[in-house]
Amino acid sequence: MALTSSARDYINRILQDISGMKVLILDSQTVSIVSVVYSQSELLQKEVFLVELVDSISKSSEPMSHLKAIYFLRPTSENIQYMRRQLASPRFGEYHLFFSNILKDHHIHLLADSDEQEVVQQVQEYYADFVAIDPYHFTFHIPSNYIYMLPAVVDPSALQRFSDRVVEGLAAVFLTLKRRPVIRYQRTSDIAKRIAHEASKLMYQEESGLFDFRRMEVSPLLLVIDRRDDPVTPLLNQWTYQAMVHELIGIQDNKVDVKSIGKFPKDQEEVVLSSEQDSFFKANMYENFGDIGMNIKRLVDEFQQVAKSNQNIQTVEDMAKFVDNYPEYRKMHGNVTKHVTLVTEMSKIVEERKLMSVSQTEQELACNGGQGAAFEAVTNLLNNESISDMDRLRLVMLYALRYEKESPVQLMQLFNKLASRSAKYKPGLVQFLLKQAGVDKRTGDLYGNRDLMNIARNMARGLKGVENVYTQHQPLLFQIMESIVKGRLRDVDYPFVGNHFQQGRPQDVIIFIVGGTTYEESRSVALQNASNTGVRFILGGSSVLNSKRFFRDLEEAQRVARSSTSVV
Repeated sequence: MALTSSARDYINRILQDISGMKVLILDSQTVSIVSVVYSQSELLQKEVFLVELVDSISKSSEPMSHLKAIYFLRPTSENIQYMRRQLASPRFGEYHLFFSNILKDHHIHLLADSDEQEVVQQVQEYYADFVAIDPYHFTFHIPSNYIYMLPAVVDPSALQRFSDRVVEGLAAVFLTLKRRPVIRYQRTSDIAKRIAHEASKLMYQEESGLFDFRRMEVSPLLLVIDRRDDPVTPLLNQWTYQAMVHELIGIQDNKVDVKSIGKFPKDQEEVVLSSEQDSFFKANMYENFGDIGMNIKRLVDEFQQVAKSNQNIQTVEDMAKFVDNYPEYRKMHGNVTKHVTLVTEMSKIVEERKLMSVSQTEQELACNGGQGAAFEAVTNLLNNESISDMDRLRLVMLYALRYEKESPVQLMQLFNKLASRSAKYKPGLVQFLLKQAGVDKRTGDLYGNRDLMNIARNMARGLKGVENVYTQHQPLLFQIMESIVKGRLRDVDYPFVGNHFQQGRPQDVIIFIVGGTTYEESRSVALQNASNTGVRFILGGSSVLNSKRFFRDLEEAQRVARSSTSVV
């Protein structure tokens, strides 16, 4: 059920049956879909000598009849128009068209009408319409991700486009898995309800023939939830490797842009962090920062051993052996440099921004009670010159989410202090977050203080003590997975769509977070899957968040909401 291998398998099948020199033509979305599961060198091995974007190739008219064109595109009206124009005056010898999702009948007719010179060899649907960043974590990279926060009346067509993209992507995931799910959604979220109902309509009515797979004893479950039910997780600083790199430097499609960190040769300004391609990263992606330092030291020591043995070249045989091993040696050298660079940079940021102090207070706000002590800790940090504006904002947001009802007076004091200390602070942003994701809007027991089971669990955890103060927080998703495993996810909070109910405990569960996932949550899913409970989870979302991206979505939604009310 690993999505990375399914997506890779699709790309393999597209490339391997077409012999000869090829050009691969992608769009802005499929370029991400391919790049996370296929490297540049692997494409070359499949005789792909050119990779182009469909919109830029339209601007060129140079004939290349010696090349076979493989198109892998999302089946959008815009892409169909590009295809029609390119087929009207073909530049390549052959055209092989692959679409990442269900192609509408009228699109097929339009393509057939445009192929007057009969250069199209095949038209296929390969359902890889998702970016499989890790085996159990996928995303759709929806550009205007903030839309989910706005009421439908603000921009109905933008919300429809957002919803359509999610529903199409989810359909592709289930077509890839060859399953039709039972669907549930978070009751308090309009957008989760809308997506769940539209997905059900597509899978059970409009395209029911496509989804008519062999019945399982227990259908898989698709659960659609809303990011605003847990606004805490994307606000926290992170202390495990993958999540920390994304929070402090940024990961896009398993690549990290290191240009801002220092001077690197042109071909090394971007490094790959993929559990599929890097065994050190795979073994350490969920480890905490303290352990990573030790493990990297071991990696460096191993490399030095190899380097030392390579310096000991005395005979022609030694030299031949070194040349044979050189690609492996070079790869190892690149890997060591990459991880040392990232960890060194993150250590520097932690020191500069005093993140140890900031994070300790964040974790207290997220996990433990004690409003008086929390207010004092946040006030002290707001007064500290070393704390960045961004960290001040997140501290006030975390305090507000936790104590909005208990201490409105102190909350106002923090708002005023934040406004006076942070020049870039946009007034009303914390209040906008509370309006979006305050206690009255949430379904789940975010702080473990509503439900008796959770209160007991938190007390037990408090008595045991916490192994690491910086990683004590667990996302709400963890509780949801636990409830599913134990068969305790309440129908009243997470109703079923239609009359398709679950008979028994599902073995496969896809949880989709409208508004985006975090790497802390994908770690939670990986650890849950490793615990062999008999239920396998896959996590998906409309984007992959860090706090910077979450702030940007909030600001954008606030701006649009304000301009729409001023128009009225």
